[in-house]
Amino acid sequence: MKKQQAILEKDKKKESSEEVVLELQDLNKSFDDNHVLKHFSMKLYKGENLVVMGKSGSGKSVMIKCLVGLMEADSGKIIVMHHDITSLNQESLDILRADIGFLFQGSALYDSMTVRENLEFPLRHHYKKLGKNVNTETLVIEALKNVGLAHTLDLMPAELSGGMQRRVALARTLILQPKIILYDEPTSGLDPITAKEIIILMQDIQKKYNTSSLIITHDVDCARVIADRMILLIDGTNYAEGTFEELSASKDPKVKAFFKQ
Repeated sequence: MKKQQAILEKDKKKESSEEVVLELQDLNKSFDDNHVLKHFSMKLYKGENLVVMGKSGSGKSVMIKCLVGLMEADSGKIIVMHHDITSLNQESLDILRADIGFLFQGSALYDSMTVRENLEFPLRHHYKKLGKNVNTETLVIEALKNVGLAHTLDLMPAELSGGMQRRVALARTLILQPKIILYDEPTSGLDPITAKEIIILMQDIQKKYNTSSLIITHDVDCARVIADRMILLIDGTNYAEGTFEELSASKDPKVKAFFKQ
């Protein structure tokens, strides 16, 4: 009981002293009789790496699709930087999206475009944010340097390894210098060495830009290294929340199942 009280007091202190940049309030989403999200709530704080873990089919992908507007929740609120996106018109939503970077699972580069053209794409879409005097070439090269791939400027995605494609996708995410980055299974499909390189890169980016990151993953090793805080999504709910150390020490069978090696 004392430990639980200490955690609650720590959470209250954190909430009062740090800015909430993203919040889901009582989110619900069903497909016929399949209730994927059930009153799911969470907060992401400024400068934080928050990991959401869940088994396949637990609702992780549905949650993040609702968050970016690719899917509409049945009920609840999604508040991003003090704006309820469920009540925004399309123009206002597009402006807000310029401050949110999304690293898709599988990188999602455009196969018919060079690396340069892939990175120029979000710049053209959000040109209003950049202003008239911005040199897009400089932004593209800087973004690639941030991920160690300046030499790939005129290559096609097919000429890159899986790890390099993930780095280019991350450069494309960074090019607008978003305040929030959403990572959907950032280490999925990568060998252990490359996965570790991507995790280190994510840490470096967070430190350099003080980004707030929401990381969706089932990779325990990724969570162990990068998470400031974790949420376990079980049965569509925010079942458990805490640091990696706190959750991995839990005696709850549903929680323990995530940390079995």
